[in-house]
Amino acid sequence: MIKRLLFIVALGLGGAYLFRMYIGGFVKVASGSMEPTLEIYDIEWSDALHYVLNPVERGDIIVFRSPVDSQRGLIKRVIAIGGDAIEIRDKQIYLNWEEIGAEPYAVYKRENEILQGDNIPEITVPEGHVFVMGDNRDWSGDSRDWKDESGNPVYFVPVENITGRINKDAE
Repeated sequence: MIKRLLFIVALGLGGAYLFRMYIGGFVKVASGSMEPTLEIYDIEWSDALHYVLNPVERGDIIVFRSPVDSQRGLIKRVIAIGGDAIEIRDKQIYLNWEEIGAEPYAVYKRENEILQGDNIPEITVPEGHVFVMGDNRDWSGDSRDWKDESGNPVYFVPVENITGRINKDAE
């Protein structure tokens, strides 16, 4: 009887784990870095299956393990994908040498201040990586300002760190 119960519990836990890893699950928004698109404490569906069938695209809102702290899950918007050249000058983003212009989902709450990450020299995103930013640009820790233990910039998220996609249109 005990063996049977343990087997059923183990089977249930294993099934839940596989469902979460390969199908998806709900995530809770823990910060304001994606406002106004995602509000603090919103609960959103993270579609893990999406990237089994589709490549990562610019504009996707992704759930991923932080490239500087693998224990930390984050939600950000993909700005550039592998092979793209990106540069940021005074908060303006240049993608493949062209200014991307207004982004309807992006907000700058400190637009008259130049902050860390508001100027980044041209860099090329390696294949298998993405460059991400929060929609609340002046209040988001993201590809613009992450650093490793030695203080070197960590601009890119490996695609294998992505655990899901949130299907939320810009409002």
